Amino acid sequence: MSTAYQKKLAFVFLITIVVFSASFSTCYCREGRHWRQSKTHQPSGVEKSGKTGHSHSRHHHQHYRRVRPGWNGEDSLGTYDTAATLMDSKAGSTSTTFNVLDYGAKGDGKADDTKAFQAAWAAACKVAASTLEVPSGSVFLVKPISFSGPNCEADIVFQLDGKIIAPTTSSDWGSGLLQWIEFTKLKKITIRGKGIVDGHGSVWWNDMTDEVTTEESDLETSMADNSTATTNDTMSSELSKMPSTKPTAVRFYGSSDVTVTGITIQNSQQTHLKFDACTNVQVSGITISSPGDSPNTDGIHLQNSQDVVIYNADLACGDDCVSVQTGCSNIYIHDVNCGPGHGISIGGLGKDNTKACVSNITVRDTTMHGTLTGVRIKTWQGGSGSVQNIMFSNIQVSEVKTPIMIDQYYCDKAKCKNQTSAVALSGINYMNIRGTYTSQPVHFACSDSLPCVGVSLTTIELKSVQESNHLYGPFCWETYGELKTSTDPPIDCLQEGKPSSFPSQLDSC
Repeated sequence: MSTAYQKKLAFVFLITIVVFSASFSTCYCREGRHWRQSKTHQPSGVEKSGKTGHSHSRHHHQHYRRVRPGWNGEDSLGTYDTAATLMDSKAGSTSTTFNVLDYGAKGDGKADDTKAFQAAWAAACKVAASTLEVPSGSVFLVKPISFSGPNCEADIVFQLDGKIIAPTTSSDWGSGLLQWIEFTKLKKITIRGKGIVDGHGSVWWNDMTDEVTTEESDLETSMADNSTATTNDTMSSELSKMPSTKPTAVRFYGSSDVTVTGITIQNSQQTHLKFDACTNVQVSGITISSPGDSPNTDGIHLQNSQDVVIYNADLACGDDCVSVQTGCSNIYIHDVNCGPGHGISIGGLGKDNTKACVSNITVRDTTMHGTLTGVRIKTWQGGSGSVQNIMFSNIQVSEVKTPIMIDQYYCDKAKCKNQTSAVALSGINYMNIRGTYTSQPVHFACSDSLPCVGVSLTTIELKSVQESNHLYGPFCWETYGELKTSTDPPIDCLQEGKPSSFPSQLDSC
């Protein structure tokens, strides 16, 4: 056998081995098992957000399915795969966390995320003790929205760690709305977190469409780069005149067992946080922040609500830090810092000849700096009803214009007519109120026809910031009660006992 023939035979043999090996590998691969990654499940009709870094908190997780060849040569789910899929489906349906990013929110401060919030709420509403999550690191532009019951399950948590901003174009508000973000007819509803609600109120306060202002200096570091561009883009959008009706930033209506804790509400268009017809409310650890000259930007507004506790709060605004209106009882406010603002007020009550009823209000262990008033009760002439059992104690004031005030001639118009009927005031107690004032220490202006009764003063120490011809001494008009200790300055205008003409029976509440 020649050498050339041996080389040809060896070459043919080698080719045969290579072809056989390739064929065997192909068959083996077709018969063997392999892994395939499935697509992440998304809520129906919603595109993937494209966000990263949030998958740990989402309730729809990626998973892997193992597949095997079917009888027809196509891949099909085996017993293992079917069980895994069913478990994943069950886990998704019973999840208690609903992240707005999973429902299409962009979180870039530009795109409208309202529908994503609505979709996430609709899902959370159906699950008891669920959590709607607004994650940190994102800015969400949300138009007027209502998170509504009464058919929602109880004990829902609105976990706010990111930032929610309001639109700044008039077209988003129509002819004007009473609230921007509303929670209505819910049971055991909680808002908590370290997030921010920003009303971009300057476009309403200034009422000037050619001015653009930025209120982003206090944004947390992790959001700084994103929010700076967002704010500039949002606020530089074409603005037209905003409607005259300014919305409350966050409002709760007809709800029970309400908790608000940790969050910041800033630059509200009008009132920052309102509770209307609510019971068992707890507000703690929150920050409210707006400039002192921003109009009608009350911090916390209460009306027709009972059993409310507000504590450990920093409130800076352009109106009352806390405003207590008609229908409120069993209100306890303590350890609150107020300023700038108009102090803590009960009223105004009885406007337009209405009946007002307020009782069992305690304000204590509170500081006020640079406010218009300290603790104040204000009522309109012509009203009816009563304010009774009020305690103001351990109040520290600093550079407050008038620390203690009752004004039964309240009027926010150019002129108000005199009327004989009034809201009756009784059982008003002031204890341990100290600090400095800039205009007048005490001002009691009570009704001619229905004087204030049961006004007691204990340990009042108020000093003027500096001697001035513009300072006034204590003033009392138709005010009856008791000085339980000496006061500084002396409040010798308070009359002892009760007036002889005081009615034997008051309008019941």
